[in-house]
Amino acid sequence: MNFFLYINRNIIFFFTLFLTIVFLVIVFSKQFYLNNIDVSIIEKNLPNADISEPKFAINNKSKKIYITAKEGNFLSKDEILLKDNVRFKSNEFTIETEKVIFNRNNQTAQSETKSIFKSKNTIISSDGFNIYDKGNKIIFFGNSQVVLK
Repeated sequence: MNFFLYINRNIIFFFTLFLTIVFLVIVFSKQFYLNNIDVSIIEKNLPNADISEPKFAINNKSKKIYITAKEGNFLSKDEILLKDNVRFKSNEFTIETEKVIFNRNNQTAQSETKSIFKSKNTIISSDGFNIYDKGNKIIFFGNSQVVLK
């Protein structure tokens, strides 16, 4: 018991200070390591798309054409690049392709990738298409193949 009375107060102070600093370094290094892991996981999971699974519609007096895709990127205020599994669907037909530029204001769509148009008695395979006049007119271009049943 007398041993504690002989210990120098400076030694006790510096020893306590050393233990506190070691403890704080360990805690902050673990926290910094966990923050880096969270950021890297978030960066890997973020797609390069502005819109995930976008859905739009082209409306005219007689029908609606619903447009879906896996990803979308804004090109301008009105134009959106739709990518991956782009599908145009109405009661009369479907069109499937991989990339489409859709104009929300004019309600037009253009594609320069392989496209497949399917309706009750018709299948059209083409290198692209242009939908205009609010979905009333569709032009297929490039190498096209028409199958009539």
